[in-house]
Formats: sequence, C-alpha cells, structure tokens
Amino acid sequence: MPGPNFFALQPAELSPTEQLLAAGWGYCTIDPNSIQADNGSGLTKGIIGLVNKGQPRKPDDWGALRAWAWGAARALDYLETDSMVDAKRVGIEGVSRYGKAALVTMAFEPRFAIGLIGSSGKGGATLHRRVFGEAVENLTGGGFYWMAGNYMKYAAEEAAFGRKTGCDLPVDSHELLALAAPRPLFISYGIPEKGDAKWLDQQGSWMASVAAGQVYKLLGANDLGLSNDYLKEPLPPVLKGLLNGQLAWRQHDGGHTDAPNFSFFIDWANRMLNYQRKTN
Repeated sequence: MPGPNFFALQPAELSPTEQLLAAGWGYCTIDPNSIQADNGSGLTKGIIGLVNKGQPRKPDDWGALRAWAWGAARALDYLETDSMVDAKRVGIEGVSRYGKAALVTMAFEPRFAIGLIGSSGKGGATLHRRVFGEAVENLTGGGFYWMAGNYMKYAAEEAAFGRKTGCDLPVDSHELLALAAPRPLFISYGIPEKGDAKWLDQQGSWMASVAAGQVYKLLGANDLGLSNDYLKEPLPPVLKGLLNGQLAWRQHDGGHTDAPNFSFFIDWANRMLNYQRKTN
C-alpha cells in the first residue's frame, strides 16, 4: 500500500471546480456577456436588443440580470438533452452581480434544483428597505441596466409621481429568496476585513434569509431552524453555518468570493439532493 502523498493538494486548497469534480459533480461555465452586455450601452443589443429590434427598452422590459437568468435557462435546455447529465440535479452559482443573477434565475426557472448565492448585496439577497450601505440610488447610477427601467423611479428625488426611495418598493429581497422555496438555497458571504465590503450589507441579507424562511416552512421544507423574526434573530458568528435545512447560511472569513464555502456547500448539496458519488 503506498504511503501518504504529503505534496498532494488538500481539499481546502483545491479550487471550487476541482472540489466539484473530486466530489463527483460536473460543471459548466456561462459567459453572461455572451447573452447580454454588462453595461447600459448594450441594452439595444444582446437578447434585450434582439427582442426590441435594436430600440430602447420600455420601463418594464428586462434588465441584464433577468437576461442572464434567461440565458442560464437556455443552457439548462441543452443539459437536458445530454445523457451524461442528471438534469433534475442541476444547480446554479454566482458571486456579486452574478450572485444577484443566480438568485433571479432560481426565482424564474424552477428546473434549477439548487443555488449557491455569493455576496449578492442589494438587488440580490439584501433588503432594499434597510438603510445601510449600498442603496437603490447606487444601483440606479452605475448598475441601472441590471434592473427593469421601472426600478429607477425608486431613486427619484423629484418626479411627477413624487419622491421615492427603496422603502417605497412594493416587494423586497426576502420575497425574491422565497420564490426559490422549497428548493435548496445557500446564502454565502465573506467579511469586510478581507474585502467583502460592508456596503453589501451582510446583516441585511441575513434578515432577508430569516424572513424568507417562513415560506420554506409553509411549503414543508426546513429553513434556518430559527424563528422568522428578522428583527430579533442575531447575525450568526463568522464560520458558524446554519446548514441543516433547505435554506442555508454561512459567512466565511475570506473576501468577495464564495470559494471558502464551497466544501460546505458541496456536503450540504449532497444531502439536500440525496446524491452520493458513484464508485467503480
């Protein structure tokens, strides 16, 4: 029997994709810019421009996040034709703006079985009504094209309909999270000290996750295992994962990435999807 290989990479040192392969998963990568450009000048191009025949979009037309979600669904269309893929166990993952897009994908495409949502902030898992860090006004500045045009009116200082803020939105991110229920959803964040900025509002995402748990329970799934009082449930310490239900939370001690949470996500996903790697 060969001795231990002290030079072999340990699980914590493996990249997320290497960890997936080692666990018996497959993966594919989507280039969002091949679906819709990540800028405002691209709104007359890509899938949004194609549908609008190169004309400016209407206020209730898609933004880039919804377009990227549409593209992910088209990728799943293909995966369903591949006999090597278990199309009932396909998940989606993203960080930052792509974390927002992954969450939107989970909300609009019920065929995705599981999601890993990394450091998504406002427009993703973080509450809009919480006045902290990044605000609707920030998103309607540099990232206005991520959302439908109607989103911009919630940053209006002066308008015919009056002044509006994120607090006037008729919906909030806990309802976006709840649209994934009862499918498994893992909310991941890092810490500001390592670069996962405070403006992402980890606390606001925690509050939304707590509130969304009510719908998971309603649909017969397990949430974070707490009450759904988002005003009273304290943010868990860093590295303390709540991973026993279909709705999961873990804040790692790294930066603007979900890589430190991947080993925890894989173990959790295996349990949630009842998956065990096949061995010869």
